[in-house]
Amino acid sequence: MNVPPISSSLLRTGVANVSSEEERLEALRAYRILDTSPEEDFDALTRLAAYICGTPISLVSLVDSDRQWFKSSYGLGVSETPREYSFCQYAMVSGGVYEVENATNDPLFRDNPLVTNDPNIRFYAGAPLITPTGQPLGALCAIDTQPRNLTDAQRDALKTLAREVVSHLELRRARLQLEQERAKLEGLLRMANDTAASLYSNGRTELFVKQDHKLVRVCAADISYVEALGDYVNIYVGTERYTVYTTMKDMLTRLSPRDFVRVHRKYIVRLDRIVTIDGDSLVVDGGRASSVPIGNSYKQDLMGRLNLV
Repeated sequence: MNVPPISSSLLRTGVANVSSEEERLEALRAYRILDTSPEEDFDALTRLAAYICGTPISLVSLVDSDRQWFKSSYGLGVSETPREYSFCQYAMVSGGVYEVENATNDPLFRDNPLVTNDPNIRFYAGAPLITPTGQPLGALCAIDTQPRNLTDAQRDALKTLAREVVSHLELRRARLQLEQERAKLEGLLRMANDTAASLYSNGRTELFVKQDHKLVRVCAADISYVEALGDYVNIYVGTERYTVYTTMKDMLTRLSPRDFVRVHRKYIVRLDRIVTIDGDSLVVDGGRASSVPIGNSYKQDLMGRLNLV
């Protein structure tokens, strides 16, 4: 026969504050533990449980909707089994250590495939894993292939270790939440820094350029256009031209995007210095009229920046 899944009535009578299986599963999944990699903190507890109870197998079993999944598996080479065969679904609502001395003599388990076949369970003892809010998640269990029973000291130790499992689950969840909040904070800080940088860039009204071993202040409002020249750029200010070692990309970060627009891979112009646009070129006035070409890939952006009527 198949062992039936745990009933909702057993949940209600076994653990306080559990109103439904849906709430229990929600609590389990809130730990974000299912199908995660092995962790030494949990493996150490199953090793210790097996040692204390003198059994070849010990598990941290979390009871999902249709399976029991093992966060830690000592002495058993599988990661999950169907929930319908689970001993732990009964242990998690037992209120204490749920113990089966000889599963072949127990009418609930004697036909269970885990008893009649590998791993040939005979003895089972499970202490429930109960959250601080009273939700049962599964059990820390010890399993043997020979009939036996635990001493009172072993039962107390198993319950203590089960509480340690829950403590590790809580610490793990708190760490994940902290990492998530830190990621959110870092994202907000990056956004704030980007906004501040943008506002700072948008509000810049002057540049200092190196000329003849000195720095010359140039008002952004006086710049008519910028021209790329290999590894240098020419900055045209009125009748003056300043040649500096930089890139067009760098110049775009230093000039206000409200006032300047790139019209060609080699040219940036100040919008309020454009006098006329004729086909694929425009004329800027900065003390002397100059013709600047318009690149095909930049034309749409340029036209979108103009106040057309």
